[in-house]
Amino acid sequence: MVEIDGHRLKLTNLDKVLYPETGTTKADVIGYYNAIADVMIPHVRDRAATRKRWVHGVGTADHPGEVFFQKNLDEGTPSWVKRRTIKHKTSSNDYPLVNDRSTLIWLAQIASLEVHVPQWRISRNGTPKNPDRLVLDLDPGEGVTLVDCAEVAQLARDILVDMGLDPMPVTSGSKGIHLYAALDGSQTSDQISAVAHELARALEADHPDLVVSDMKRAIRAGKVFVDWSQNSAAKTTIAPYSLRGRLHPTVAAPRTWRELASKKLAHLDYTEVLARVKRRGDPLADLSAGHLDEEVHGAAEDRLTTYRSKRDAAKTPEPVPEDTPHSTSGRTFVIQEHHARRLHWDFRLEHDGVLVSWALPKGPPTDPGQNHLAVHVEDHPLEYGAFEGDIPHGEYGAGHVTIWDAGDYDVEKWRDDKEVIVTLHGTPGGGLGGDRKFALIHTGGEGKAAQNWLIHLMKQDDATGTTKSTAKSAKGTTKSTAKSTANSTKSTTKKAPTTASARTTASDTTITGAPISPMLATLGSVADVHDEEDWAFEMKWDGIRAIAEVRGGALRLSTRNGNDVTRSYPELSTLVDVVGDHDAVLDGEIVTLDPRGRPDFGILQTRMGLTKAAEVEAAMKRAPVHYMVFDLLELDGESLRSRTYDERRAALAKNVTPPRGHAVQVPPAFDGDLEHAVDSSRELGLEGVMAKRRDGTYATGRRSRTWIKIKHHRMAEVVIAGWRPGNGRRANAVGALLLGIPDGDELRYVGKVGTGFTDAMLDDLKTRLSAHPRKTSPLTDVPSLDARDAHWVRPELVGEVEFAEWTPTNRLRQPSWRGLRLDKSIADINPE
Repeated sequence: MVEIDGHRLKLTNLDKVLYPETGTTKADVIGYYNAIADVMIPHVRDRAATRKRWVHGVGTADHPGEVFFQKNLDEGTPSWVKRRTIKHKTSSNDYPLVNDRSTLIWLAQIASLEVHVPQWRISRNGTPKNPDRLVLDLDPGEGVTLVDCAEVAQLARDILVDMGLDPMPVTSGSKGIHLYAALDGSQTSDQISAVAHELARALEADHPDLVVSDMKRAIRAGKVFVDWSQNSAAKTTIAPYSLRGRLHPTVAAPRTWRELASKKLAHLDYTEVLARVKRRGDPLADLSAGHLDEEVHGAAEDRLTTYRSKRDAAKTPEPVPEDTPHSTSGRTFVIQEHHARRLHWDFRLEHDGVLVSWALPKGPPTDPGQNHLAVHVEDHPLEYGAFEGDIPHGEYGAGHVTIWDAGDYDVEKWRDDKEVIVTLHGTPGGGLGGDRKFALIHTGGEGKAAQNWLIHLMKQDDATGTTKSTAKSAKGTTKSTAKSTANSTKSTTKKAPTTASARTTASDTTITGAPISPMLATLGSVADVHDEEDWAFEMKWDGIRAIAEVRGGALRLSTRNGNDVTRSYPELSTLVDVVGDHDAVLDGEIVTLDPRGRPDFGILQTRMGLTKAAEVEAAMKRAPVHYMVFDLLELDGESLRSRTYDERRAALAKNVTPPRGHAVQVPPAFDGDLEHAVDSSRELGLEGVMAKRRDGTYATGRRSRTWIKIKHHRMAEVVIAGWRPGNGRRANAVGALLLGIPDGDELRYVGKVGTGFTDAMLDDLKTRLSAHPRKTSPLTDVPSLDARDAHWVRPELVGEVEFAEWTPTNRLRQPSWRGLRLDKSIADINPE
């Protein structure tokens, strides 16, 4: 049982072989879709997905596996899978929308190896929009190669460019090549199909010996068939980055035009695609990035358009954000008492970046035997969850608004425009009086009545703990029974082999005096490195910075903030042997490695802060650390800080020479240019690259632009200022941390983080934070909704989060917890 973006999913039969010829298992397939989700989802978002499933695997050449197409969703589909109903001529089908990682992994779990989507997206009411891309399928006939298809692709490209389009190629993973071009959404599918058909005919007329545009299979031998028909509204195409159900696990892989010019052009399997994306990103990114922005073409759907149209930000105190809402996985709710022309209660649930809202004329029901009317109204911005105040006379919804209750909720079922079942966890003293479970059922009316739903309080059986619903819809009685099940997950940690014998006792000699502060780098980008010959490039290690002092046969390891951590990492005492007869001061990074030999900060978290001998001994066996040395500051009492980087590195290479596989290593500087250094870092799964000026000296304790850190992902160091309790099994534990960063003399609120934790992390955080309580918030600018049930603490602990970007209001968007930074203090935080 796993949790993905807040959704629980059971994964089964992970060792089942789905591709017998390569031994590729179901776990491999799930792993691929998990790793590729970030680049694949933009190309399939809001498109009705048809699936090809190989439940028992693809089989072999002699015994092919059974495959079937699936359009409609079945009863086993998780309730959190987004879906849309599309009406066809003779039937209606419920299609999944592959809008998030959890849905993509669910498809892999049910062996949907291939995902096929149309060239159009679907609106919230199930109506297909105009296509936002054109596609040509270049299909090789008998005797034709992929290189021949690439030649036709180049010919088609010349025509499309003359039309003002910028085509992008995808090797299909099956036979041929797909060409995609972004459109502005102003033409219908029939119009685009007609244009594509004429383009195919033009190619055939100019190159009759190479191209055919006729659908007849009998005339395709020796030629490339330019299939224009997939632009039809009724057709689908294999999605970019989808696996193929071939004998080998090939992928519909986006390529560059430079690659298509190669005589060695070939289809790629999933391992090759993953390596390429890590190294180069997505060559097809422009296809789904910005072509349908509301402000450019007016074709993209903004869920707050109706909300804004009813409000004037200059006249009402209500929040009226200009930005298009981004998808979120949050689960907050608010019920507001609204004294407008008629008293009513506004019932709002955070869902997919907005507050989905209903107006309740009689408020939430308090009797399971009495249902209330719920009128579905326009989506509201998330900021509305904290709104209280007076809407002026003459404005939409004029009257007084107060928060009646607010909190978090758990979802049991969410079927857009049909049914929603949620359990609300109200605030102590709030209007709900605690936890309440509600079902909202659409009555299925037409016209104005289409807005009408029923809201039903589900009955709690005190004896069994189960709930029953007897909500009646206009079509009959809907009965739902919710079962409460306890799921336990066990995590096992694979023991990593120790690379050297480690000393478990410290030397009797003690190093005294103030610890040395390390030189600090400045966050930058490739653009900050002008003349590459003046710079050296090193890999950036994902660990904790430590200065190692070896004096008189003794070792002291100290972190950035001066903490002595020598006893926490006894295996690094072998550094004394590595230095030999010398005294030395070294700069490096303490890291733990995963089974693939890559730094893993999560594993390192299990070592940080341990001081008891028994705990350290056990942790050392479970998760041994390594020390990556990259600078030499002193040698036998002589300071090298004023020497250049090149001189210090030469001295380091000469005097610190650990054997291969030792716990102490001296990684070499990268031999090549910056582009290849960045690509190599990505391919190795590292954090980024350090660019260091060759003529730069070592600036002890200072941040300098002679060291530039170039990261692949955005990360921030933050201060923990408080925490909010969770729900369910985390009801008495930390559910989310409230974070801040220094801003002058104040600590400015930057958001909350509730993902990225392990159970061990949560237990440790609860213990640490409970020891440092305070009554008031140390933060400025905290929304009341975020602060309502907060436990404030003294702002002393520093942590690190990974996040997507900063919002216009200076909040962290989509933060994920990486861990505590016990090696840092608030003074070390540099809000970069």
